[in-house]
Amino acid sequence: MTPTPASGAAFTRRAGQITPPTWSSGSRDRPPIRFQLLNQPGLDDRQETWSARQFTDTPWMTRGKVAEMWRHYLGSAAATPHAAPARAADLSGLPPAYIATAELCPNRDEGIDYALRLLQAGVPVELHQWHGTFHGSQAILSAEVSQRQIAELGAVLRRALAG
Repeated sequence: MTPTPASGAAFTRRAGQITPPTWSSGSRDRPPIRFQLLNQPGLDDRQETWSARQFTDTPWMTRGKVAEMWRHYLGSAAATPHAAPARAADLSGLPPAYIATAELCPNRDEGIDYALRLLQAGVPVELHQWHGTFHGSQAILSAEVSQRQIAELGAVLRRALAG
């Protein structure tokens, strides 16, 4: 995740990086996060969702890579809600969010579940589930859907930083 100090916005595009609940509830030496931009986020170390069980060998992101990412990220520590936001009991008070998921991604359902839980907690959410895509497919810059995804992410970030 890349925090933008002047604005308090946060962006993540790789599973396992520090996610907004960690930053927004944290230390006073960091600016408060006012917006979450989560692109194909990894939010749950348990890998129990339907998509985690079904999309085990998709391009670029496999079940094994997800498990390895969590082992690398957590080390010997137990998963906490700060490390794995899907474990948080209460999401109220978090900043507004834009969440993008890829159709054929092991992390897809945890992103959708997180969006629904944010909505239920009264947090404004925009959710975009990209049909026909897989985790990391935005790197295929010649694909029209990748171009639309990248343009939308840029527009969302511009709106967040302006507001």
